Amino acid sequence: MTWVTSPLAALGALVLGLLAATGRVALFAASAVSHILRPPFYARAFLQQLVQIGWLSLPVVGLTALFTGGALALQIYAGGARFSAEEVVPSIVAIGMVRELGPVLGGLMVAARVASSIAAEIATMKVTEQIDALVTLSTQPMKYLTVPRILAATLAMPVLVGVGDAIGIMGGYLVGTTRLDFNPAAYLKNTTDFLEFWDVASGLVKGAVFGFIVALMGCYHGMTSGRGAEGVGAATKAAVVSASVLILAANYLLTEAFFAA
Repeated sequence: MTWVTSPLAALGALVLGLLAATGRVALFAASAVSHILRPPFYARAFLQQLVQIGWLSLPVVGLTALFTGGALALQIYAGGARFSAEEVVPSIVAIGMVRELGPVLGGLMVAARVASSIAAEIATMKVTEQIDALVTLSTQPMKYLTVPRILAATLAMPVLVGVGDAIGIMGGYLVGTTRLDFNPAAYLKNTTDFLEFWDVASGLVKGAVFGFIVALMGCYHGMTSGRGAEGVGAATKAAVVSASVLILAANYLLTEAFFAA
């Protein structure tokens, strides 16, 4: 009967491993949040991370949003032309960018850039025993390394999403007016008429959640990395993959919560 029980045992081990990993991440997140609420606060480290995560991520987020907005306008125009509904291009580009594409693509690009960087940096510090040195100096690694990164990413990501939304809508506007023969004034009017406050606000909330996920995964995998160069590489890869998957899962859950009938 081993041919029957072996697959079941493997499936059970996989489920138990997944549940154990989920528990470890949840405990790590709870510990990080609790340290945010307690002094001391390392303002210098926080400002450094705000620049690294926020300002230096702006070019890649902006370029991604610009080309996404342009491509979205072309696709919607091509699809709408089948039903003589080309006039919906401005409104759908705006709604699609601020609700979904802006936060999700921005989150994924920041995950690729920031989660990998955080995981590699902290894992390297662990390998070279710098984290042990912090403990020796009576400095809490969670508070000094994790809290500034999580707080900076959570605060910077909504700003990046907002800027990306504006650039993405501008990309749709440029394509619509130069390639699709839309009247510039009419395009802008259709954009503003159909765009509501909650469309924008929901995307900014998603951005804050995605920023928390990105920094959390980077810090978690960095702190729990294995030894040596192989451990650093594995932590970096795991941080990007887990952050990307969690962003997509959280996006569905938040969309369900915000817009489900």
